[in-house]
Amino acid sequence: MIAGALDITYACVFSYLRSGRKPVFILQSVASGALGRDAALAGGNKTAALGLFFHFLIALIAAAVYYFASRVLRFMVTQAVICGILYGVCVYLVMNCVVLRLSAIHWTTWPWAYPKAQLIGGLLIHMFGIGLPIALAVRWGSKER
Repeated sequence: MIAGALDITYACVFSYLRSGRKPVFILQSVASGALGRDAALAGGNKTAALGLFFHFLIALIAAAVYYFASRVLRFMVTQAVICGILYGVCVYLVMNCVVLRLSAIHWTTWPWAYPKAQLIGGLLIHMFGIGLPIALAVRWGSKER
């Protein structure tokens, strides 16, 4: 939940500062992965709520993947900081190179072609706002801490 909250807060603030878009638009953009862009933007607050649900579902799945991997690869617990940061990069690449391409919006731009501020900001929030909090939470809840 912490990783999801940090990520969506970053997305809303960055998008507002960059282009004046409100949080409802960001949440509808998340929903557009399932509904398509036109349907999501036309759905108002209902699709924004759906986007928020999807966003936290994705964050929960990312946390579950890390947790279950850490049960086998114990260094993910003992070396949580470096593993969390690297995991954040992996999450960023999976989201931008696989999930967005397979979603209803069929994103075709590779992340390294993004504007530098978007690329760097996206990597940093995934490293320190998603991967690291997930890894630290798993370590905190583990017997090996």
